[in-house]
Amino acid sequence: MRGLIPAHLMTEIEHRTGLAMHEMVDVFCGPSTGAILNSALTLRHPDDPNKAKYKARHMVRFYEREGLRIFPPDRFRSFRGLIHDFNNRMMKISQLNSIFRHGHYDPTNLGRALKALYGPARLNDSLRSLIIPTYNIDGEQLVAAAEKDENDDMPAPTKNNIMDTGGHALWLKNMTFGRHLQTTPDISLYNAVMSSCAAPTYFPCHHFTMRHPESQRVHTYSAIDGSIFDNPCISYHGAMRQHLPEDCELAMISLGTGQTNKSIKKEDWNRHGSLGYVDPVNDLPLINIFFHAPESALLESFAAELGDNYYSLNKSLIFGREDKEWPSSEIDNGAPENLKRMRNFAHAIIEDNTKEFEEICHLLVQNRDNNLSGKKGWFDFLKDDKNQS
Repeated sequence: MRGLIPAHLMTEIEHRTGLAMHEMVDVFCGPSTGAILNSALTLRHPDDPNKAKYKARHMVRFYEREGLRIFPPDRFRSFRGLIHDFNNRMMKISQLNSIFRHGHYDPTNLGRALKALYGPARLNDSLRSLIIPTYNIDGEQLVAAAEKDENDDMPAPTKNNIMDTGGHALWLKNMTFGRHLQTTPDISLYNAVMSSCAAPTYFPCHHFTMRHPESQRVHTYSAIDGSIFDNPCISYHGAMRQHLPEDCELAMISLGTGQTNKSIKKEDWNRHGSLGYVDPVNDLPLINIFFHAPESALLESFAAELGDNYYSLNKSLIFGREDKEWPSSEIDNGAPENLKRMRNFAHAIIEDNTKEFEEICHLLVQNRDNNLSGKKGWFDFLKDDKNQS
């Protein structure tokens, strides 16, 4: 639900520039709720394939309309999840599995909303370069590159002498520019986004098949939320950098959903216990650390490479909430009052970053003008690459 915050930010960008996001941005990347937004904003219009079907204001309405359908109010959800975990550890009573529904929301409601949003579109149909991060938990489906002198009679494929049977990060990419263009995997936009939104403890993993055009083989995946590993630093180093032309100047704009990381006193940490580390009542301390630790580890090298070309619009949902009506930090709160607070929170981000917001709008318009005027922009690098090949 906190995707409503960047939806409001982009609505204001489109209002001030008079342009749609797809006209100004060359690469859209982001997991989970970001995948919902990016895929919609790059979806081709059925009557004009050179324009996007949706603008940011349409996505604001999407979140406001679908929120309570996807996350219906449930006072006993946390209790059911706790009983299910206790049953798994101690009692093993099979009947409880169906009674307590594992603490998950029904993914049917999210699936219905996404199918209505994207229709039959495929990942390859995106109007601009689109990167959707997800994480495959089913290692048995991996196909590893064999080492020299290996053969099919060996017990399992290896890569660099490491058994490759665990889960792995999965970039679902449709790249339309730059170096090392890859063949886009054959997957519906619905499956790609649904897998990136399967947030643990909220939704079950998403099971889907995907065809790789190079081998024409169909692989099966069981995927969970791409937020498990992805952030702007990892997106840059893991998914974009290899595609960037050497003489291209990259500017990255990160639109946040509210920062939820906070410090933890040693007494509180030691008191949590093994289940308390992942308990929503304690604000999921270990999961929050997993989300923020990779980004903090890469920030120095990331900042050194991008310098002043990295723009971030975000704000803490924790700091200062005592004297302000900030939105809930929970991702499943679709209450009308919380929707209003997220709108006000997005406007507060803009007010706190007025100069940077204006620079971002100017930069986006300039990038669009450069692409139209024939200056050396991203799409010109694509033409050069195709001509050379």
